[in-house]
Amino acid sequence: MKASKKTVLFVLMALFAFSGSHAALAASNAEMQFVQKLDSVLSKGSLEDALILFESMPANLEEDVDLKSLHASLLLSAGKTVDAEKIALLLLQKEPKNIDILLLNAMVAKQKKNNVKKQQYLKQILAIQPNNPDANIEFGNEQAVKRNYRNARDYYLKAIKGDPQNIEALFGHGKMSYYLQRDDDSKKSFNKILELEPNYAPALSYLAKFESESRHFKKAVEYISKAIEIDPTNSEYYFDLGNFNRQVGKFAEAEKAWKKATQLDPDYFLGYAYLAGVYDEQNKLDPAYENYKIVVQKNPNYYYAYESIGMIARHKGNYDEARKAFEAAYNANPNNTSYALMIACCWQKLKKPQECKKFTEKAMKNLDRNSYEYLALRLIHDMTGDSTLTLKVQSEESKKKKGKYLYYLANYWDLKGNQSLAHKYYAEVLDIQGADFFEYRLAEWLEKGVE
Repeated sequence: MKASKKTVLFVLMALFAFSGSHAALAASNAEMQFVQKLDSVLSKGSLEDALILFESMPANLEEDVDLKSLHASLLLSAGKTVDAEKIALLLLQKEPKNIDILLLNAMVAKQKKNNVKKQQYLKQILAIQPNNPDANIEFGNEQAVKRNYRNARDYYLKAIKGDPQNIEALFGHGKMSYYLQRDDDSKKSFNKILELEPNYAPALSYLAKFESESRHFKKAVEYISKAIEIDPTNSEYYFDLGNFNRQVGKFAEAEKAWKKATQLDPDYFLGYAYLAGVYDEQNKLDPAYENYKIVVQKNPNYYYAYESIGMIARHKGNYDEARKAFEAAYNANPNNTSYALMIACCWQKLKKPQECKKFTEKAMKNLDRNSYEYLALRLIHDMTGDSTLTLKVQSEESKKKKGKYLYYLANYWDLKGNQSLAHKYYAEVLDIQGADFFEYRLAEWLEKGVE
């Protein structure tokens, strides 16, 4: 196990403080050799070797507060919380107002998931030093997780006041300001970070978002590409890269980015959803279908994917699979009567009218008998006539509603074997301008011969 960069820096600072103390100046050669060796081991980032070295620490150094704090922090980083706590509590007894020791005890409490103790220590720190960066950042992080963005931002501002160059505080403030739509404050923090640390990928990623929101997609791609160059293992950056490219119609580049995202995070459904969507948009139905199937494997509650699976399966004549997909969508969103109508039509396509009647009777039970939903379901249930629904649809002023139920009239005539009348109604659906209901796409696929 290797120490984190932050741990090593903390350790080296402690060693520097020790080397300037009277104890270090008066130390024997053995003691100085210990300090130098510890410095060397930690510079290489090895926690295990450093902890082993402490076992041979000279007796004269065993009570040094800086070195004991260092030992405890290394134990904590190595996951040896019980051992770290013993040392931290002993140090606290000796120096109850030492901010570094209070922070050490707070981090021990955090690792033990004792939030009450952690907050107690952090509040003691802030009573002594109100703008202490570490304590304020920890409180800010807590508030951010709870989505109390304003409170979190205020804590990060205090941390910045205590240390204007603290990257973590600046990033927290930038992120909270982004959520609070205080764009100028957010950009100011992210740009300040890049002045201090030009290769700080998270700041670059947020500046990319700002450029995208201003529709400056070329600049957004530049920012996020640099972030990826710095941190090529962050799947979120590839999600953003794909979205930016998608916005300007660069489907191949978007596809490439999202494929990389799924490689980096294969259990997260969103990458597959994006891929399915970009294939679907290009009418590449086979790869769209395969990716939608993966989406529902990863996230069974994402019912929009079931809707798309049902659409593609129905278009390809796989009516039983379409029925099952629309049933899953209907169970998740029972207020969407389009799903119920699709299930009914699939049962009729499967030549199982009794199963259809059983389903539609239940679906119609609580519907207004004069509503479009009831009349359309009744039409597929009875399969004996369409006059009531036809008259109602032809006089409907809402283009969306009219188009949707023209589609089901077309389905009815398709089921009755009257292809001429079915295609007449499908053509009327396609005359609807700016259509945003999924039945329109089904009609379009059918009439335009999409495979």
